Amino acid sequence: MMFGYRGKTLRVNLSDHSIKVEELCEKKLRFFIGGSGLGTKYLFDETDENTDPLGEKNIIIFATGPFTGTNIPCSDRVGIVAKSPLTGIFAESDIGGTFGSRLKKAGFDLLVVEGKAEKPVYLWIHDGNVDIRTADHLWGKDTFETDSLVKEETDKKATIASIGPAGERKVRYASIITDGKHGRAAGRCGLGTVMGSKNLKSIAVIGKQQIPIADLQGLRNSLKSFVPELKRRTEGLSYFGTSGAVMTNEEMGDIPYRNWRDGSWEDVNKISGAVLVKEILVGRYFCGTCPIGCGRIVKMQDFGGVDGAGPEYETLAMFGGGCMINNLGIIAKAHDLCNRLGLDVISTGQVVAFAMELFENGIIKNSDLDGLELQWGNGEAMLSLIHMIAQRKGIGALLGEGVKRASERLGESTLEYAVHVKGLEFPGHDPRAFNGVALSYATSARGACHLSAFTHPFERILSLPELGFPEPSNRFELERKGELTSKLQNLMGVLDSLKICKFILFGGGNLKHLIHWTHCVTGWDLEISDIMKCGDRIFNLKRLYNVKCGIDYKDDVLPKRILTHRRGTGSAGDNLPNLDKMLNDYYQYRGWDEKGIPTQEKIEELNLNG
Repeated sequence: MMFGYRGKTLRVNLSDHSIKVEELCEKKLRFFIGGSGLGTKYLFDETDENTDPLGEKNIIIFATGPFTGTNIPCSDRVGIVAKSPLTGIFAESDIGGTFGSRLKKAGFDLLVVEGKAEKPVYLWIHDGNVDIRTADHLWGKDTFETDSLVKEETDKKATIASIGPAGERKVRYASIITDGKHGRAAGRCGLGTVMGSKNLKSIAVIGKQQIPIADLQGLRNSLKSFVPELKRRTEGLSYFGTSGAVMTNEEMGDIPYRNWRDGSWEDVNKISGAVLVKEILVGRYFCGTCPIGCGRIVKMQDFGGVDGAGPEYETLAMFGGGCMINNLGIIAKAHDLCNRLGLDVISTGQVVAFAMELFENGIIKNSDLDGLELQWGNGEAMLSLIHMIAQRKGIGALLGEGVKRASERLGESTLEYAVHVKGLEFPGHDPRAFNGVALSYATSARGACHLSAFTHPFERILSLPELGFPEPSNRFELERKGELTSKLQNLMGVLDSLKICKFILFGGGNLKHLIHWTHCVTGWDLEISDIMKCGDRIFNLKRLYNVKCGIDYKDDVLPKRILTHRRGTGSAGDNLPNLDKMLNDYYQYRGWDEKGIPTQEKIEELNLNG
């Protein structure tokens, strides 16, 4: 008997409406675990450098892990993997809410969607059954409307994953939204765009099948002592959500003010977590099995009103700091619009900041913007531009391509303003504030990503004694950053494959917990070296996929602005990351050659030949 898994992959081909159920083998699960790892394996085997991200041969994979559907806290997650329409390379996005457990309890560890429907459709997956239904009547609806309508047609308790108008119009950074107005977003890399290219509007799931656990009592005993401590350590995260990080990150020089030009901002206190709690917060919401509840429920009447999910740190950083918007209500409305229209909050915020700098320098004008005065701080113009992007209207058609493509079309004079790595816009953490973040952005498989290594907490408050880092790493030092970043990328790959939120680390979770819970769920006896080797294998497979797509050392770079522009203010105002030094150390530690390609010896060590 296979513990911790349903042992089945559901494969749906939208071109011919065929539906297949495939068995999973335990060897593959032991090698790649689930979630991000198993999704990567499917993508590597079934697509390549010739696959058009918007074509029928691209696949999109929804992958749960062994923790999904159990009572392990913060584990109701699903990883979504495809080839990115934004970057043209490996893409993944991780999402909480309740979709993951519903898919697994419906009988499937993975859902693989391929082909393209002739007309809009949605999937209805329920207790081992699968229907492909027409979605003509849903096309053009926003994600909140779609959620309500699909529930009426299927089951009011189902969880719905949908795209909005941005995904339908193939904006290259369109998101997938689950859980209705308490939206959880798979935002990064344009995975909603992949769904839109397949004419797949929505996926509804529900199920009641139980997940077999190898040692249920042992798991219960462990969690009985762990969960109270988790709650205690994360009280601030529970109260403020991720918006509580605004003032902390201001102190660290970590917020992307004025499109990454400035190191501090006197108005940042107006958009802090404390102000959000005081002015617009009415409640909070939880992902399944999560005792933290970092989701914000806000309510306000201004700017057309908001009643649902409130802004998280990334929204406040990108639309607030990045665009110099000091009106919390406007930022909350921008967050709401992105969720409804199906846009990645991070990329959209970066694109708007890019456009504001273009406007400042006269490269785009009022006439290009339907009369908008897109100055820094003009929140109402920002809201209008979000609509234009989602509708691909006017300048929105160009901006919907992302900053890299837009800059290439506008000319060399705009390259400095286009802040990205490998085509993926930066999230709201400045690499000049943490050298490890600089290295992580340059080497992450999907492009600029603060989550693939999650180094910044380990350069501030967290330690990793099991892996040789008993104290937080000094954020401005260079020594051992290659080793730290490599180990953390491997560890985060394991978390993303087991399917557990990284916030577990703030609650005292560590490698010993992961190994013990994995044993209780699956029955596998693992050591730290075993689980870290799995993470190493997963990260190297992502790299090998990108190598197939033409990626090497020339692409492991940071924008000129990050490497040469000292901001002059804030606690990190004078730091510039020495990427070359860190990258050389990183390649050596990873076992990659001087071009950033895994060596044959490394490939054989990780059993990645077949």
